[in-house]
Amino acid sequence: TSVEARAGDFQPSLALFGTTVAGREVDIRALVSGQIIKTGETLREGGQIDAGELLLKIDPIDYRTGLAELEAQLLETRAKISEFESELAAGKQSLKHAREQVELALIDLSRATPLVKRGTVSARTVDDRRQIVLQRKQAADELENNLAVWEARIAQQIAAVSRLETSIERAQRRLAETELRAPFSAYVTEVSAQVGRMVGSNDKVATLIDRDWIETRFNLTDEQFGRIVAKEGTLNGRQVEVRWVLGNNTFTYPATIERIGARISSASGGVEVYARLKDPSQPVPLHPGAFVEIDVPDTKFNAAFRLPSTALYSGDTVYVIEKERLVPRKVRVIGGIEKDILVDGEISDGDRIMITRIATPGEGGKVTEAQSR
Repeated sequence: TSVEARAGDFQPSLALFGTTVAGREVDIRALVSGQIIKTGETLREGGQIDAGELLLKIDPIDYRTGLAELEAQLLETRAKISEFESELAAGKQSLKHAREQVELALIDLSRATPLVKRGTVSARTVDDRRQIVLQRKQAADELENNLAVWEARIAQQIAAVSRLETSIERAQRRLAETELRAPFSAYVTEVSAQVGRMVGSNDKVATLIDRDWIETRFNLTDEQFGRIVAKEGTLNGRQVEVRWVLGNNTFTYPATIERIGARISSASGGVEVYARLKDPSQPVPLHPGAFVEIDVPDTKFNAAFRLPSTALYSGDTVYVIEKERLVPRKVRVIGGIEKDILVDGEISDGDRIMITRIATPGEGGKVTEAQSR
């Protein structure tokens, strides 16, 4: 039997196998310590939880009390600032009056000094007035020093307010963390939290697997990977089809290749590839750990010949029928589609290629041709 060779453009699919894995898997841990007083209804092995849903609640009484004490200290500190600011304002007013008294005393002294020479006032009177000036200056200086003290006290209280505000913010966060909520919609596994149990900060309570981020992991051979990357530059973004076979039912999921493994596996002799499912919940929810089939579009082959695999001998030879005689031609297998192979090499459009398997084909062998197509 023979077929007529016809060159064409083909893009076969690679039929591969792999498993589904979690794209995001997080160990949820308690953020504060205390006794668990409530857990979410879906916090159980195999449960499905929605983003923002309550996982558990820790007794908040100690954290609420601590926050209230800090808020009371803040009110008290702010009241002290108001008190000190009033004292500072009063001190500034007293200092103003004291300086006015100094000016009056200086005027009085300046008037009395010339009168000593005339004998109108005694020298003792001038000395007394000079003493009054010194006393009033001393009183003004003391008031000015007191103002610096009040300003320092106010600065200290302002710093205390800043520290308390930071502590209150931290306490508010701790109080909020007594309620632990799901960061994303997930499957629940490895649950260890129960009502009544005491937990410490950083104790694990469950593991969440993002149910909207499921990937399939599979391997490409070095040859397959190199062929696609050499022609197209990257594997990322390639659309693939994932099939999950359950008994007589087959469920199909579109997916996109997002990355390759960080290391090339010498043991498996290939490249590990990850493709993210666009919607792992449709047509039925797909969990991590499922064995799946993956169809990956191969690179596009131009001017290639599609032949049945039975046409190939010794991995690189086909036989063209010319005048009922076999003529060997060298070819190179470049891909495959279903059970057929794609080749290029020493064949041309219109050549009749023998596809019947015979034990000892040879150059010049005589055959009787029955055309297949």
